[in-house]
Amino acid sequence: MSRHIALLRGINVGGRGLLSMADLRALAEGLGFTEVRTLLQSGNMVFNAPGAPIELEDKLEAAIKAHVGREVLVMVRTPVEWAAMIDANPMPEFAAERPNHFQMFFMKAPLAQSAFDAFSAAHDGPEDLRLAGREIYASFPDGIADSKLMSKPLDKRIGVATTARNWNTVLKLRDAAAA
Repeated sequence: MSRHIALLRGINVGGRGLLSMADLRALAEGLGFTEVRTLLQSGNMVFNAPGAPIELEDKLEAAIKAHVGREVLVMVRTPVEWAAMIDANPMPEFAAERPNHFQMFFMKAPLAQSAFDAFSAAHDGPEDLRLAGREIYASFPDGIADSKLMSKPLDKRIGVATTARNWNTVLKLRDAAAA
């Protein structure tokens, strides 16, 4: 059994996509996952389970769809991948100083550097965006709520499914996976 971190997209945001964390834990335990813990109410979970992350994503997505009657995207990373992503942060000072204004966009699949370059060249806001692996690091110096970057789902702009977490949540998930 290996430790994993799962991120669900669109759970308990703005009163839609409701799924209690107790139900999520029960679903995961029903799949044979152990030491299941959730963090916050927005679909963050750490657990132990055998299998590759992609297999675990498929299992969780199928179980959630059967439970709530709609598709919910799940992204699973290992603690080693998570630590490497934290270490690769190209804007550590901004993240440390303004963790609620620093977002990680986790992608379901890799994005070609050329596609990212075209997207970031077309963006005219104050946000600093960097691609590394299956993550996009983004600083929001003027805040997230009024950002032009967030006016349209990032998925539609880059062609890859994403879910975002702020830096505080990223670090809390690291700590939860280590516990």
